[in-house]
Amino acid sequence: MAKYSRIEVAQMMKENGMVPLFFHSDIEVSKKVLKACYDGGSRLMEFTSRGDFAHEVFGALNKYALAELPGMMLGVGSITDAAAASVYMSLGANFIVTPVFREDIAIACNRRKVLWSPGCGTLTEIARAEELGCEIVKLFPADIYGPEFIKAIKGPCPWTNVMPTGGVYPTVESLSSWLNAGATCVGLGSQLISKELLEKQDYEGLKNKVSDVLSIIQNIKNK
Repeated sequence: MAKYSRIEVAQMMKENGMVPLFFHSDIEVSKKVLKACYDGGSRLMEFTSRGDFAHEVFGALNKYALAELPGMMLGVGSITDAAAASVYMSLGANFIVTPVFREDIAIACNRRKVLWSPGCGTLTEIARAEELGCEIVKLFPADIYGPEFIKAIKGPCPWTNVMPTGGVYPTVESLSSWLNAGATCVGLGSQLISKELLEKQDYEGLKNKVSDVLSIIQNIKNK
């Protein structure tokens, strides 16, 4: 069962401004990545369900987070149906992120008051997701749409909260373009937690990178 409600998770997404996301099949590597992001100031992590037995890794990782990382909200991404969402929620997922918009996932998550963030690509999809209780929609793949898409939809729908993922970079220029266009937060995967960084086991470097990105985001928001 989720430790944090969907409202608490949504608020943290707004406050942190970034959701790191990654997958690794090795639980020890996953713990070190999670700890580095935590030490860098992130209180959110999306573990993407992209490998065999990923749910087993997630279960162990969430137990670690609950025991050792107070305040860390661990969720899961790349979910494509309600059955998978239910499996991860039984393991304590605090939020569910999907690449597509599916009503069955909305129903499963809402029943447990767990935040779900569906991948949407049109204002019609976004509006339907909000009708089904979505707090923050995922714009994916964001690089296809660009910051101007968010700016345009915020005109008629200023209440809409958007998290662009895919095509966001951990730079002042990229983050400014998305956040100034109206993004609530951003999703950052391999641009933040790179393959090279994992190969070098540079967890101190990851911690510093996360800290730098969060500082950039706060500076942009405070302008």
